[in-house]
Amino acid sequence: MHAVMNPQWLAGLAVLATLASPAAVAQDGGQVNVICSVQAEWCNMIQTVFAKSTGIKVNMSLKGSGEALAQLIAEKANPKTDVWFGGTGDPHLQAAEAGLSLEYKSPTLSQLHGWAQQQAQQSQYKTVGIYSGPLGFGYNTELLAKKKMAVPKSWADLLKPEYKGEIQVANPASSGTAYTMVATLVQLMGEDKAFDYMKALHKNISQYTRSGTGPIKAVARGETTVSISFVHDGPGEKMQGFPVETITPAEGTGAEIGSMSIIKGARNLEQAKKFYEWALTSQAQQFGAASKQFQLPSNKSTPVDPRVPDFKKIKFINYDYAKYGASAERKRLIAKWEKDVNSLPR
Repeated sequence: MHAVMNPQWLAGLAVLATLASPAAVAQDGGQVNVICSVQAEWCNMIQTVFAKSTGIKVNMSLKGSGEALAQLIAEKANPKTDVWFGGTGDPHLQAAEAGLSLEYKSPTLSQLHGWAQQQAQQSQYKTVGIYSGPLGFGYNTELLAKKKMAVPKSWADLLKPEYKGEIQVANPASSGTAYTMVATLVQLMGEDKAFDYMKALHKNISQYTRSGTGPIKAVARGETTVSISFVHDGPGEKMQGFPVETITPAEGTGAEIGSMSIIKGARNLEQAKKFYEWALTSQAQQFGAASKQFQLPSNKSTPVDPRVPDFKKIKFINYDYAKYGASAERKRLIAKWEKDVNSLPR
């Protein structure tokens, strides 16, 4: 356990301890209803700390970004949610486009990285970037050695016959991670070549999982050799002792911009704004790494954990978040993937 005790982890614990002391707790400050689309440990940590430091009760439900968007659409006439925290940014941009989220310009925007501010601008300030994480591959070092396979270093490598039945990725219809893959490949190769690539890749896929984190968890547990995943999901598995490493493809890759939105018609608007502002502070953004999640935080003054992927060493495409975050384009690409790729025999 001692390897985890870096200074900011200790600082996070110190913040937790301070905020958990009875003196720091305000009396009943009302409540806020939050859909949380990051990992459970992170959701639980922010729920506890925000409540203890403000006296505002947090009613939190955990849902992946695709499911979260579906719920917000379903309850549009009578919203039961105040804030949607985390998850890939494309569904947040769709919520903005559909008028499900509220225009809110945070006074702290200037403290955020350019990509987080751009997410706000593109949505007419109906969402904001809270973290970013690159798409890449996870692999099980023990299985690769046992099967005498090379580490996949490029998108092209994944098509090699030796990887047949050895790769998992999520289904883009239910997973923001997998949709990011589809949109990345289309922008990297052009649409026709990208779909030819995904048809060829299909032959090597053993399973399309429902959630984006499913494949790297399967890699960690030796159920599959390679995953297409956000690379920030690797270190947490490795810390639990699993033989997992990650890599980003040589040709270039995309990244998610995890986002946060206030819901239009929020019943607890004052509390929702307090939660939103708190979540943009460098103190609150340390709870990602403290709960073993290693995305790059959006507040420029947040200490960056050494396990966060070094963005300077990754070849990124110029990902068009506005175009590929639009619901019509997303629906079209997912429908095309279902028809042209998922329907093929393996």
